[in-house]
Formats: sequence, C-alpha cells, structure tokens
Amino acid sequence: MSDDQANFKEVIARALGPVNEYLNDPGVSEVLINGPNQIFVERGGKLELTTAKFPDEDTLQAAINTIAQSVGRRINKDEPRLDARLPIIEGSPASGSRIAAVLPPISRQGTVISIRKFTASKITPAEYIKYGTITPDAWQFLDLCMFLGKNLIASGGTGSGKTTLLSLLSSRIPKGQRLLVIEDSSELQIDYEHLVRFETRQADIMGKGEVTIKDLLRSALRLRPDRIIVGEVRSAEALELINAMNTGHKGSMGTVHANSPEDAIIRLEALAAGGDAKISEKALVSQVASAIEIIVQISRYSDGSRKIGAISEIRGVGPDGKYIVVPIFAIDKLVRRNDGKLEGGIEPTGNLPSFYQEILDNKINFPAAKFQKAIKAA
Repeated sequence: MSDDQANFKEVIARALGPVNEYLNDPGVSEVLINGPNQIFVERGGKLELTTAKFPDEDTLQAAINTIAQSVGRRINKDEPRLDARLPIIEGSPASGSRIAAVLPPISRQGTVISIRKFTASKITPAEYIKYGTITPDAWQFLDLCMFLGKNLIASGGTGSGKTTLLSLLSSRIPKGQRLLVIEDSSELQIDYEHLVRFETRQADIMGKGEVTIKDLLRSALRLRPDRIIVGEVRSAEALELINAMNTGHKGSMGTVHANSPEDAIIRLEALAAGGDAKISEKALVSQVASAIEIIVQISRYSDGSRKIGAISEIRGVGPDGKYIVVPIFAIDKLVRRNDGKLEGGIEPTGNLPSFYQEILDNKINFPAAKFQKAIKAA
C-alpha cells in the first residue's frame, strides 16, 4: 500500500468513524445516514435502525466534505449533491463504496448520505441461480442472448440488482470482442479480456471540464467498439445508445430505472426524446423499437430477495403505435412461506422468441419445449 493510499484510508476511516463497524460488517450492504441522529443499514435486503450517531450536523457535514475533497469532488451550498466512488484500497472499510449525499436545506433533516458498499467477490451464474434470483433455463436463455448479440436493457428500481445482473451478463459475451464500458462511477465487475472503461467527470469550480455519458458515448463510437455497455441510462444519452445499437453494435447493453418492461421501453423513448437530434416522434419510436431486443426486469421483493421478474422481447410497434412487448419468461406468482420468505420464480410463458431460428442455426441446445408454459394441477 502506498503512502497516499494509507493516508486516504486513515482520512476516510476517521470521517466515517461512527459507521465503520457497519462498513466492516460483511452482512451489511448499505449504510443510510439521515442526518446525524438517525442511521439505518441494509442487511439481507431489509433495513435496520442502528444506535450509531454522529456528534452533530457540523461533524457530519465535515465528514462528507472530507470525503468529497479526497476524491476530487465538491459538495457545498452551491453544489449540494454528491455522487462519487471511493477508490479500492485494501483494508479500508469503505473501499470501492459508492457514496451519494445531499446537504441541507435541500435535505430537511440534515445531511443525508447513502454508502453502497462495494463487493469485491464476483457472484457466479451458479450462485445467482442458487440464490433463487433466476432459474437455470431462464439464465441459459439470457446466456444465449449474449452469444447471439441481442441488445439488452436491465430494468429495475434502486438497489434491485441491475449492476450485478449486467456484470454477470457482460462476462458471458463471447471472446474476441472489444467492450467499451461507460459509467458515472465504475461499479460493473466484468471479467473480460478486451475491456476499455470510461468514467464521467464533473465540471471544475469554474464550470469547465465536464465529461458526460453522452460525451463518452460519442467518443466510444469512434474507438471501434464491438459492444457498448452503459452502466445507467438516465438522460439524453439514451438517443446515442439507441443509435449505436442500430448501427451495428449488436449486443450492447444498459440499465434503466423502471418498474416493468413496458415502463422501461417508454422511459427510454422519453429520455431519447430529450436529445439534441430533431427527430419526429414516429421515427423515434421506430428507432427505439428496432434497437432494443430484450428487457430483463429485476426487482427487490418484500422479503429482501432480488428476483428476475420478467424477460421480455420487443417486437416492434403495433398498429396502435404502442410497443409490442412479449414476455418470454415471467413470474406468475410468489407464495409466502411460514418463515416469511417468498417462494417461486420465473417461468416460461409459452411464447417462443422471434429469433428462435437463430438458436437452431447456431446449434444451441435449447429446445422449444423449454419455452412451453407448465401445466399446473388445479
């Protein structure tokens, strides 16, 4: 460990002193600070109120200022919001964590901070299936979508597991391709040989030097990518990604905040409509429909579990001008067990993907019977 890293580790540990024990606890995935006197943690997908406190609001603001300065960011009355990723430093309890913060008076109860802990260990597809997030057949279907280069969007709410899903899928891309990954804060854990990462940059104190996801997407298109992966699509860069998907960069991916596949495709259209290009609504809908092929919906449920709720195919636009969203796999129902856990998972809907002939042509062992809806006893 270098002297700079050692100093950084000490600075962060001192700033976050009241919550260090939770950052060191492997069972805690997120620390939520709602002002100096109320601190929650997420454990096993559920929130718990702790007894930890910061001495006062000034101490808490000093802590977040220290953190912002240590990573070259700012948070003050003129810029009351922070979104940053801490560097990965061995032995630091906050190593690699993603930190978001909002200062008062924007926040009415004092400084609010979320610390989403970085998990160094990579989850495997086998573990993903074992945890009940997805079934073996549904995972194999997503795997073959990666092999065939289907453009895919992972949709879900905050903390639903979109980043983990995208990391897993990215690692299943066939070898020999060039992947360009674009994120606000580097979180995706991708095990791939030819991987190029980009991260956005905030403007400096003079308002200069900002580099956005949209800027990086435009640069990426000139850097000979085979596939482009955007950590989160949340603004007008959606149009750049859609254009990339429609111009030969098959197998590109991104995530979006939405509650269903239908909501996800409409949200992407709305985001793309905010772009610079002057394009008619009809042309935009057509471009979105031809770009996005698969939407995977992932959700966090009331028992704290995360499950793939639907894998849907976009099949163009109907006569009514609406997107044709066809579920290939979906959760029919979940049953709550006596221990409070939800039992059940994603199942085939009976709909064959429109590209099933591609599966056959590539001699992929995924028979049509795996798409058939199970007949359940009455």
